Amino acid sequence: MKTEFSLSQLADPDIAEADKILRACVHCGFCTATCPTYVLLGDELDSPRGRIYLIKEMLEKNRPPTAEVVKHIDRCLSCLACMTTCPSGVNYMHLVDQARVRIETQYARPLPERLLRAALAFVLPRPQWFRASMTLARLARPLAGLLPAPQSPSATPGLLRRIKAMLALAPAGLPPRGAPGGSVFPAQGERRGRVALLQGCAQQVLAPRINQAAINLLTRHGIEVVLVRDEQCCGALTHHLGRDDDAKARARANIAVWLAEAEQNGLDAILVTTSGCGTVIKDYGFMLREDRDFAAAAARVSALAKDITEYLGGIALQNSQRHGDIVVAYHSACSLQHGQKISELPKELLSKNGFVVKDVPESHLCCGSAGTYNILQPDIADKLRDRKVANIAMVKPDMIAAGNIGCMVQIAGGTSVPVVHTIELLDWATGGPKPGLKAPGLT
Repeated sequence: MKTEFSLSQLADPDIAEADKILRACVHCGFCTATCPTYVLLGDELDSPRGRIYLIKEMLEKNRPPTAEVVKHIDRCLSCLACMTTCPSGVNYMHLVDQARVRIETQYARPLPERLLRAALAFVLPRPQWFRASMTLARLARPLAGLLPAPQSPSATPGLLRRIKAMLALAPAGLPPRGAPGGSVFPAQGERRGRVALLQGCAQQVLAPRINQAAINLLTRHGIEVVLVRDEQCCGALTHHLGRDDDAKARARANIAVWLAEAEQNGLDAILVTTSGCGTVIKDYGFMLREDRDFAAAAARVSALAKDITEYLGGIALQNSQRHGDIVVAYHSACSLQHGQKISELPKELLSKNGFVVKDVPESHLCCGSAGTYNILQPDIADKLRDRKVANIAMVKPDMIAAGNIGCMVQIAGGTSVPVVHTIELLDWATGGPKPGLKAPGLT
C-alpha cells in the first residue's frame, strides 16, 4: 500500500511504525474471510482491510477521528485472525492499537459512554473493586429484565443495553479468594525449576481455581511457584480501551517487581493462564521500545513470559489417570491461536494425557468475549457466542476446554456443557481433583 507521510510525521516512532505496517498491505482481502465482524455484517469497513484504509486516512492527514472511523474501529474485536491469514505479515495489532490511542485522546465520545469506559478502566484491573462490583451486579441482576430490550440488534448499542449485558455476565456467586501475592509454593520432591505465576485481575475473582490447578500441577512436577508481591493488572484491559499511559504504567510496575524477583530468587519463566494477558505481556518489549529506562527490561520480561501450556510442553507430565471416555471440545482462544501462535500444543497436551480432543468447526472465529467487547458491543458479541456454541455442539462434547477466562465466561453464558480451563484438565489427569463442573464464577 502506498503511503504519503511527511518527513516530519515519520519522525514520530509510532507513525514510522504505522507506515511500515501500511506498506506491507497488498489489498489482497484474504483477511476478510476470517474477520468475525465482516463475516457477520458484510461491510467492507468492518473488515481489517477496510479499517486499515480508515486508519491510513486518519493518520496520513493527521485528522481527528470521525464518528464513522470510531464506529468501525470500536467494532473490531482485536481477535487478530487477520494476522494469521495475512500472507504479507501485516501487523494489524499494532496498527489498530495506535488507532485506539488516537481515538481515546482526540475523540469526544458521548458523556454516558465516557463514564462507562472510565468505570470499566478503573474497576476491572483492580480485583478488590471488581469483586465489589460483581456483588453489586448480582444484587441488581433481577432488575435486568426490567430494562427495555432493543428493537433490533445494534452494532452501536446504547448505555442501557450495555448495562443489561454487564448484569447478564455477572455470576450468581463468587468463590473464596485465592492465595495472596507474596505466596510461595514449594516444589514437591527435587526442585526442577522456579516460576512466577500471573495472578490476573478478573480471573482471580471469578475463578481462582484456575491458578490453583496450575500451582498444584507445577509443584507436583518439581516446579516452585511464586505469586509476586505488588504485581498489578498486566495492562491488557486498559490497553485495548486506548488508555496507553495507564497500560504502560502497569507494564513498568510489573516489570520492576518481576525482575526484582528474578534477580533475588531466580525465575525460569513468568507463566500466564489467561491468554489475553499473555499476548500483551509478550508485547511489553514493543510497547516500551522507546522508553530508555525500561526498553531492555521490557524485552527481557517479554522473553520470560510463557503461556502455561508452552511451559508444560517442556515437562514430562506424569500420567496417573486416563479419561479416554471424556470428549473435550477445545476452544482455541483468539489471543492464544492468533496473538501467540499457539494452536496445537494445548490439544496435544490434553490428548497425550488421556482425553478425547475434538476440534471445533470455525475454530478461527472469535467467541465474542474480547476483553470488554461483550459489554461494549453486546449484540455482535451475542451473535458470535451463539455461533461458537452451535459449532461446539456439533462435536457433542462432555466438556469444553479453553485457555482464557473471558472466553470461558462468554461461552458458558450460552451452553449447559461444563466449561473448564485446559490446566484444570491437565491437573486432573496427573493426580489432581476433578474440575468443578459449573460455569466460571459460580460456587
